Amino acid sequence: MICPVLKLAQQLIQQPSVSPDDNGCQTILINRLKKLGFSIEVMPFDDTTNLWAYHGEQGETLAFAGHTDVVPPGATDNWRYPPFTPTLNNGLLYGRGAADMKGSLAAMVIAAERFISDFPNHSGRLAFLITSDEEAKATNGTVKVVDELMIRNERIDYCIVGEPSSQLKIGDIIKNGRRGSLTAKLTIEGTQGHIAYPHLANNPIHSSLAFLHELVNKKWDAGNTYFPSTSMQISNIHAGTGSNNIIPGQLVIQFNFRFSNELTEQQIRHQVEAILEKYQLDYKIEWSLSGYPFLTEKGKLINIVSQVIEQYCGYQPQLSTDGGTSDGRFIAKMGAQIVELGPLNATIHKVDECVSVADLQKLSLVYQEIMQKILL
Repeated sequence: MICPVLKLAQQLIQQPSVSPDDNGCQTILINRLKKLGFSIEVMPFDDTTNLWAYHGEQGETLAFAGHTDVVPPGATDNWRYPPFTPTLNNGLLYGRGAADMKGSLAAMVIAAERFISDFPNHSGRLAFLITSDEEAKATNGTVKVVDELMIRNERIDYCIVGEPSSQLKIGDIIKNGRRGSLTAKLTIEGTQGHIAYPHLANNPIHSSLAFLHELVNKKWDAGNTYFPSTSMQISNIHAGTGSNNIIPGQLVIQFNFRFSNELTEQQIRHQVEAILEKYQLDYKIEWSLSGYPFLTEKGKLINIVSQVIEQYCGYQPQLSTDGGTSDGRFIAKMGAQIVELGPLNATIHKVDECVSVADLQKLSLVYQEIMQKILL
């Protein structure tokens, strides 16, 4: 018998949906959800295709969130199998998006089919929020769908995000929050000049060294029970013309904060700017916030997800808030309890991305049991 989770995952992987191009993936999902009686709304914003679908009318809403877009495969010659030709070998399904996150989408939809077949008159609402803009800019996807839903006074009470959260075995780690992400582009002005006449110039690299030393060595906070301490990393530094005899007139530095809920965006900005003022630097700084920290503390959703993972996998999951950002940061604005639960993340964004078919089958059963425990 052909596994329905595997078959659907293969159909999705076949679509070369490099972000933000959905390339027909959501149409495949819509055709299946329509047969179940879901109310379907396609919500396009600019270059992004989004899907909001729900089944049921009254009570609490359990939403499954995910994305159909994938990162570029890079040089396809480096792949063991063509990245958009789903290939099964030794129990592993290969293809771009197999783990991140077309496998999860397949597991979710098949779980919904089984659940609604068994319980067509369930209480509450079972919903799907799917975007094609998660891997790139994330500006026309979930964030705009959430804004539109909030205008309508829609609610999401519980949300499972299908991001690949597992590390060594399925369900060993679930994400109950993520750190915020704040990036700075700092320009330090100096005076260009001949390198043999430093008294006639002002080297912005030299004048910035004390600032950079303090920035790198500053302890921003101590973290807390759920979050590690805030981290700062310099990602890019540029100065000079390429010549070895010119003092640069400008230094450009980019750095990023992954911050816990012990700090606010404003506090970070004020502290950085205070250090700049301390060293009397001539500067311009541009800030870009891509996400606030969010956290789901232990409660109904985490308890249910933990119980179901123990039931199907035989162990309790570990809670974690590390890693990058996810679309959960947008859904959190709706006041939802959020957990990220998906396949192993060992091969995501890599050549020869793959996922265990057995893991996808188990994940689908886990998703189905979560539906039953929340909506029955």
